[in-house]
Amino acid sequence: MSVKLLDRTRKISSLLHNNKSDVVIFNDICNLLGKLLKANVMVISARGKLLGIYEDSDIESIHEMLVADVGSLIDSELNERFISILSTKDNGKMSMLGFEKKNGIDYISIIMPIDFAGSRLGTTLIYRPLPDFSVDDIILSEYANTVIELEMMRSVNDENEEEKRRSENLYAALECLTVSERKAAGYVIRSLEGKSEGIIIASHIASEYAITRSTIVNALQKLESAGILDVHSRGKKGTYVAVVNDAVYDLDFEREG
Repeated sequence: MSVKLLDRTRKISSLLHNNKSDVVIFNDICNLLGKLLKANVMVISARGKLLGIYEDSDIESIHEMLVADVGSLIDSELNERFISILSTKDNGKMSMLGFEKKNGIDYISIIMPIDFAGSRLGTTLIYRPLPDFSVDDIILSEYANTVIELEMMRSVNDENEEEKRRSENLYAALECLTVSERKAAGYVIRSLEGKSEGIIIASHIASEYAITRSTIVNALQKLESAGILDVHSRGKKGTYVAVVNDAVYDLDFEREG
């Protein structure tokens, strides 16, 4: 390994050592890798969501099927082509992916699958005009992609832990509800018609399902206290209800107990 390559890999490693938060640093990795390679860099999830991006000011970006905003989705057909790439493809021409040449120059790329434990998590795309990427460039990219894989897996694990915590909180909250209150909560969720928030009329729900209004009110108060719902009275207009813990959509309130 050359001294220059070793120095560049250490710069990438320092991102992890200096990261004192739990926020995944895809943008930071893209930024550093892009500057080191003098290239544009994108990290894309398996769903096609842009997780991180760096655009070199001296390189005209490709926007035919790509996006420039983190959180946006790239073209679905393009993402399918990325997902179909099962091993690193280096110095490939972007025209092979359907992109037009820029000023007669065909951009070259490094496309790397983001895999972990047998699961495809996304794709790292690096592209620029000539010159071709050197062996050291490709090694550095592979190293950076390994860091991205670890960070993405950590993010997935964090999401799974958060989902588990939210489910546990929900079931703990349901234990505090009577059978009638559980059913009332289900009627409220049903009245939102799949929306994350809305205005409900407790008296209308009570009349429709032959339950008391107080049962609905008690259920809403308990679920709000547990952090499951956000509830605010709007007077004669009804009651504003927002779902804070979306695990409620997966429950069959008629059978909980």
